[in-house]
Amino acid sequence: MEIILRAFSVEAMFPVMLSAMLADAVAEPILGSGRFLSGFPAGVSLHHPANYLLIAVLAVIAAFVGLGFKSVLYRLEDLGDAWWGNRPEWARPAVGGVLLGVILLAVPQLYGVGYPVMYKAIAGGYALWFLVLLVFGKMLATSVSLSIGGSGGVFAPSLFLGVMAGTAYGVIVDRVFGAAAGPPALYAAVAMGAVFTAAARAPLTSLASVVEMTGDFTLTLPVMLAVAVATTISRGVSYGTIYTTKLLRRGTDLDRSTPWRALQDVKVADAMRRLPVPLSVAGDGHLEAGAARVAAMLPGPVTHERTPQALYASESLSQALRQLVLYGRDGLPVLSADGTLVEGWVTNASAMHAIARDLGAVGIESTRAELEADLAAAHQATGEEASPNPLTGYRVIEVVVEDREYAVGRRLGAVEWPSGHTPVSVLRHRVLHEADPALRLAAGDRVNLLVHVGSDQDRDRENVAADSARTG
Repeated sequence: MEIILRAFSVEAMFPVMLSAMLADAVAEPILGSGRFLSGFPAGVSLHHPANYLLIAVLAVIAAFVGLGFKSVLYRLEDLGDAWWGNRPEWARPAVGGVLLGVILLAVPQLYGVGYPVMYKAIAGGYALWFLVLLVFGKMLATSVSLSIGGSGGVFAPSLFLGVMAGTAYGVIVDRVFGAAAGPPALYAAVAMGAVFTAAARAPLTSLASVVEMTGDFTLTLPVMLAVAVATTISRGVSYGTIYTTKLLRRGTDLDRSTPWRALQDVKVADAMRRLPVPLSVAGDGHLEAGAARVAAMLPGPVTHERTPQALYASESLSQALRQLVLYGRDGLPVLSADGTLVEGWVTNASAMHAIARDLGAVGIESTRAELEADLAAAHQATGEEASPNPLTGYRVIEVVVEDREYAVGRRLGAVEWPSGHTPVSVLRHRVLHEADPALRLAAGDRVNLLVHVGSDQDRDRENVAADSARTG
């Protein structure tokens, strides 16, 4: 599920668990119930909780081994394609096989899956320098084999790389810290999971595989730590995995092929339009004196006033969209992570465009339709109100632009608005536009202003609305 579906659901887990159970029930009478990696010593464990620090360091090293494996594999494929050119593909394995044969003659331990070699390494049969050589040699041999047209997987080579890297690390820490560091076999098992996790980004698969193949459940916590560290590094350093990178090169992105996955990746900060100057939530105390003066400076009457609900820039859109659906007809203000500044304004339209950009190849219109359907379904399914989060000290007022010289035909950014009044959106012919300073105002436009009000200004805001209605 991690590798193919990239997500978990009850509907997907049940058939997978059922098939795994049936497969085990069929295989056990035929193959027996022994451990798959029978050469691994039993009962290896950490001697001291402080050794988890050594596991964490190994996880970092193993993560870069897994990422290096992926990088070498695709680089050699590219080199092989460029070198072979338009020559007949049927001859490619024969010619490339000569190079692969030379490598295997030089280091015969790289031949095949390599389980006997792994067991010998764990038993201390190889010198430290040779373990390191086997790490790089296996990367090269596997990559060459696949780049010349050979058919094979990357799971077993990942285990091989993990065993060699982990055993080498175990030998080093044994020389530095002595027997207190634990046996090298412990680090070999942990590195197996970390290398495959970094390459395939499948931490649960790695955890289950290592524990089950070695038959040693005391490895659960060390392997769990290692795969967690390796997953974090892999996600931070590389987008595609050793499996999905080939699909990415063909234009198929499994992780961003549907809008709901993009909702998890895109933050509100990616969708908002930043205000020209961030506003302090506490306010600076500088307001226009007198409701009449404020009303006179507006290009039309105030027709609507409300307390805005706030979002945070660090929230994902999956968290923020319900607030937008319920409270954000004209958009919502976006606060900084510490909640001290109003940094921007986000609307449904800007959210759709941000997600469409994140999806890349998906068209904006099709993305908009899919997202609107997803949002409607999600809202109907929950049937409950989103928790309100009012932005205290601020109001949003809607001003209808009248045919006045100083407003109609002028750019939004050129209009002199009262102090403390920041344009955040413009509604024109039922289409909501961002507050672009270059947008020219027309009669009938409805401009939404974010207005800071002091503790004694609520009554003045009501007077503004009343005075504007009378003068209009």
